[in-house]
Amino acid sequence: MLPGVKVKDINKLPDERGFFAEVFRDDWQDLLEGDRVVQANVSLTYPGVVRAWHRHLRGQIDYFIVLRGALKVAVYDDEGESPTRGQLNEIILSSEKFQLLRIPGHYWHGFKAIAPEPALTLYFVNRLYDYSRPDEERRPWNDQRIIDPRTGKPYDWNAPPHR
Repeated sequence: MLPGVKVKDINKLPDERGFFAEVFRDDWQDLLEGDRVVQANVSLTYPGVVRAWHRHLRGQIDYFIVLRGALKVAVYDDEGESPTRGQLNEIILSSEKFQLLRIPGHYWHGFKAIAPEPALTLYFVNRLYDYSRPDEERRPWNDQRIIDPRTGKPYDWNAPPHR
């Protein structure tokens, strides 16, 4: 994994009524690395939709958990002098196995909804959204500058998983 990108398994406790799960706790410092979460958001993404690429240059860190459906999340480092420049991580998040994904915002990241149903994603951030000066830089979802190190070609959101 790229430095700072982490996945934490979430304990899902089923019973005859349904289930209960703690999806975020302030004492998960092995995951938080000192971050303080200040905002929670929810997003619904229709099947096959790609939401990419973006990054945050003023210190925002994102924490994603998929409550329904599934996402293929990609995280890419293209920082000039970074020792992990050109490295890309792919993580599958699914409501079948609750996991909390930490993404340091300086990495380019995005996701594709890969289940036949919409993906419902809850995400937390450590910086409040600034309406007058958003901390977000964007690239097109099919940006040719994001190279998949496995193929040496531009990242393909639609590539089959069995390559």
